[in-house]
Amino acid sequence: MSTTALKTAAHWIAGQSTAGSTPMIDVVNPATGHVIAQVPDGTTADVDRAVAAAAAALPGWAATDPAERARIVGRIADGLRSRAEEIATTITSEMGAPITLSRTAQAAYPVAVAESFAALAATFDWTEQIGNSLVVREPIGVVGAITPWNFPLQQIVSKMAPALLAGNTMVFKPSEIAPLTAPILAEIAGGAGLPAGVFNVVHGTGPTVGAAIAAHPGIDMVSFTGSTRAGRLISAAASETVKRVTLELGGKSANVILDDADFPEAVAHGVAMAFPNGGQVCGAWPRMLVPVSRQEEAIELAVAAAVTYVVGDPADEATHIGPMSSEQHRRRVNGYIERGVADGARLVFGGPGRPDGLDGGAYVQPTIFADVAPDAVIAQEEIFGPVLTIIPYRDDDQAVEIANSTMYGLTGAVFGSHDRAMAIARRLRTGQVDVNGGGWNVLAPFGGYKQSGNGREFGRHGLEEYLETKSIQG
Repeated sequence: MSTTALKTAAHWIAGQSTAGSTPMIDVVNPATGHVIAQVPDGTTADVDRAVAAAAAALPGWAATDPAERARIVGRIADGLRSRAEEIATTITSEMGAPITLSRTAQAAYPVAVAESFAALAATFDWTEQIGNSLVVREPIGVVGAITPWNFPLQQIVSKMAPALLAGNTMVFKPSEIAPLTAPILAEIAGGAGLPAGVFNVVHGTGPTVGAAIAAHPGIDMVSFTGSTRAGRLISAAASETVKRVTLELGGKSANVILDDADFPEAVAHGVAMAFPNGGQVCGAWPRMLVPVSRQEEAIELAVAAAVTYVVGDPADEATHIGPMSSEQHRRRVNGYIERGVADGARLVFGGPGRPDGLDGGAYVQPTIFADVAPDAVIAQEEIFGPVLTIIPYRDDDQAVEIANSTMYGLTGAVFGSHDRAMAIARRLRTGQVDVNGGGWNVLAPFGGYKQSGNGREFGRHGLEEYLETKSIQG
């Protein structure tokens, strides 16, 4: 396909759109395989220029009153709301999220996050008196932010809003797979009154631009969301300059359904949380743990729920599951489905190969396995696709043991009588647990245990990640 008339996105450095002189990276619509846009294949020199711009803007922005910083973050939220449909359709075209999901989780959630931080400024304790010490909270400095493709706008706003509110400046690398909301965000930020150089965007790949950000001596903190493998590399590179690092990494979360749960509700909710965004969610629940005596009941309910999920064109409002983010990722997910079959898990829905009628595009079949061994590959490794594993357990203690048996600890769920479910939730080694379908709280801290990362996002805890603490004795 010719790319001569394609949309092109540029870097955003020191308040200006900057094309750069490097080769371009194609942005591919995974539903069609067509190239829809191009972004620059950024270099270390581009990162150097962005860091210099952020460093130059830091003194003025750090000295700005927090109330004014909050007003600007609030205006960024307003700008995002005003362009919500454009944002939703952009994300659907670049990474395949169904349009209904793009309008809510992809476009609306970032607005809620930015508004929550704007409101937080008025009640946050920027200073504290402890005996003869005045404890002050100050910006860290220049923050490097690196985000993935699955929630491209949500992930950066979750970093940008608290970082800016704290008085930091930023250098941001979006995923090259889904980079097209980055220039929209930069335009909105400029229009909201954010001074030039406070927020900068450098497009490119992880091995070049991401690595340069992680290792750059002019960057004081790196906030990364992505795979655990990449998080290890970023931590190692950042350690050379002892910069602060926050990591929101992979997950393999367990949905523990107790024998006294409302089974139809728990299983249906569990399927919904295994398949959102085509399962391409670090906080999804790909493991469903059920009492061995009720596994067949759970299978019947799960299959009945899965049948209702429409797979197809993500621009169609009837679609629940679109394509995987890329053909490469489709092959990876399909490989895990093939591995589950080869390892002897009982296939009860879906399976390897493309869905009927979808011979093109990066589509996989939503799939459910049962009788999955807790230590099976498909029960231990992050598949990041619409694949649910049903794992039977004998009693509560074994359920907790299985839930905690992976290297991850990001989210999880428990369904059952309230007190019993809450007791199980306290035993799970994971950063968030939903009990009986508890909803997302934009003010509650989000982050992982173990190799799901460190640090927290959202609310007061998320803001504190971007602040230094100083004690002044008088």
